Parts: sequence; C-alpha cells; structure tokens
Amino acid sequence: MPLSEHHAMIRDSVRKYARERIAPNAPRWDRDKHFPREEVGGLAAMGLCGVSIPQQWGGAGMDTTALAIACEEISAGDGATCTIIMVTNLAANILLGYGNDAQKAEFLRPLAQGKALGAFCLTEPHAGSDAGAITTRAEKSGAHYVLNGVKQFITSGKTADIAIVFAVTDKGAGKKGISAFVVPTSTPGYTVARLEDKTGQRASDTAQVLFENCRVPAANLLAEEGRGYRIALANLETGRINVAAQATGMAQAALDAALAYAAERQSMGKPLIGHQAVNFRLADMATGVEASRQLYLHAAALRDAGEPCLKEASMAKLFASETAEKVCSDAIQVHGGYGYVSDFPVERIWRDVRVCQIYEGASDIQRLVIGRALEGA
Repeated sequence: MPLSEHHAMIRDSVRKYARERIAPNAPRWDRDKHFPREEVGGLAAMGLCGVSIPQQWGGAGMDTTALAIACEEISAGDGATCTIIMVTNLAANILLGYGNDAQKAEFLRPLAQGKALGAFCLTEPHAGSDAGAITTRAEKSGAHYVLNGVKQFITSGKTADIAIVFAVTDKGAGKKGISAFVVPTSTPGYTVARLEDKTGQRASDTAQVLFENCRVPAANLLAEEGRGYRIALANLETGRINVAAQATGMAQAALDAALAYAAERQSMGKPLIGHQAVNFRLADMATGVEASRQLYLHAAALRDAGEPCLKEASMAKLFASETAEKVCSDAIQVHGGYGYVSDFPVERIWRDVRVCQIYEGASDIQRLVIGRALEGA
C-alpha cells in the first residue's frame, strides 16, 4: 500500500527526529529508567500528542493512518517513548469523542498541544482484560463523585497530568453501571502506590494507582453515568492499530541492526549476510516486518474511511506483535553472543517489544475477536 505524499512527509519527519533525538538516548533511558520529557516535548511540538484532534482543540487535524505511521517511526527509536505518546493520544481521543465543550477546553486542548500528558486508568489487579469486572467505585456526593479503588499497570500513572478513570457508579447494573471521569492527577486522593519494575520499556513509567476518597467534580463526568464501558471500548480499533505499528517499528529497528551487523561481521572469509542460512533468516524477518506494516496500514485506512475494522485491527495487532518478537529474537541470533549483551541494541528492543502481545488486549483476546468475526461472516 503506497503512502500518500502527506503521509510520506510525516514518516520522513518523524523518522529524522527519532534517529537524531530518540534512538541515541534510548539505551541510557532504559538503563536509568529515565522519562524522556524533553524529547516528548519535541514530539508534541510536531503535533504528535493530538494527531487526530481537530486544530480548533489544539491538535494536528490528521488521521488514524498518520498517527500509526508516527507510532512506527517513534518506536524504531524507542518503544517506551511511543507508549507515552500513544496513551496521551488515547486520552485526547476519548475527550474528543465524549467530552463537552467545557471539558475539551479545560482538558483536551492541553493534551493535544502536549502541555499535559494523559493516562488511561481502566485495568485493575484482578480484572485484566475483563473491563466489565472492575470494582473501583464512584459515589455521588453533592457536586462531586468520590472515587475509591485500585488501578494497575497504568502507563504514565506517575508522570501524567490528566487521567481518564473508569469506575462503577451503579453496582447492580453490570457493564452498564460503569462511568468515566476526567481526573487531574494533582487531585487529592490520587496516589501512586508503586512503580512497576519491568522487563522492558523502562523509560515509560507503569504505576499502580490508588484512589482514596478522591473527590472529583461532577462536571468531570464524561457523557453520562453508565457510558463508561462503551467509552472504554470505543477506541479499541485505533489502540490496536497503534500497537501493531509500534511493534512494527521495533521489529524494523531490530532488522536494521541485524542487517548492519551481518554486512560487517566476517565469518569463514565472507560477510555473514553471504551465508545462505543467515541470508534466509534475514529474508524471513524482512517479509514479516513488511506484512505487519501492510496489515496495520490496511486497518488504519478502513478506520479513516469510516468502515468497520475491529477484525482487521485485531489481525494487525496479533500478527505484528507476535512477528515482532520473533524478528527481535532472530536479530539476537544473527548477532550471536553480542546480541545478548547491552553493547548492541537488539537485546533491549527484544525486551521492549514483548509487552506488545499483552497490552491493548492480549494475543488470545485478539484471536477471540477474530474468531467471533469469522463465526458471523
């Protein structure tokens, strides 16, 4: 699928920034668990915190395809930095779709401009992929809602300024009793209880967040009570497309590293790439990366055309995330012993990409969605 001139320009500009400002720093960020605030600010200045948000609300006014392409290129520099950008875009898109004008002016505009970062507080310790099983409560108290509960694995839970929080307002209504709120993280009662010590993506903080008598103005309720579950699911397609693009970007970076090493490293009188076993491995890696790219671009094009794309987004996410892990593993194999040490980037990329099979719906959830679509075909 050839890119339009506009999308090619986005790809080239983000790629240049990622290669110059992100990739050289990624090893240090990973080692020190450093949050790349300055570089995220640079991406925000390029309009990448509100890619598909209309310009009237401070966004770039672009489309799903543009965001996905940007995610691939950012991830080729550092997957963790892309995760920060993806979640801020997710929070912004929820506000665009369900916020009123006052909420958009107060919360959406700073998110889209990159003056504030976003978090998405849905997952709980015992709920996982079952969004309907959350137990965090929001009880009405005069002109406020009082939130109590625990959220788990919250990207940017510590560094975000604005969180979209899902809580139960009607315990007896099941999924229809879940509501969504905009919660500034400076609100008393919003507490970061723990930062997770993760295998990869260490530059992006992942937090357990406690809500302890957290009083949120009733004006911060999104849409109306009982709409939370629908709001949580409304951006599934875009989220999965972006993770597919993210996985593709990391796989491309691992492939590039393997190609460079195979061309330089001599073995038995010729470069590694001249040995058929290595050459065939690289050929399979390149094919997987390109297939992943075409799957996410196809799903994004459907989304931009207003066509249903849940199956295609799940296919892209499933294939790209699982392919990326294999590509990164193969890149380590091409490097031999050097692939297993931090002097070369492939071990870090391999660690970073593994979570792509877990968040935004684990691989088995994607198979479930695809299988149901096939049943109804």
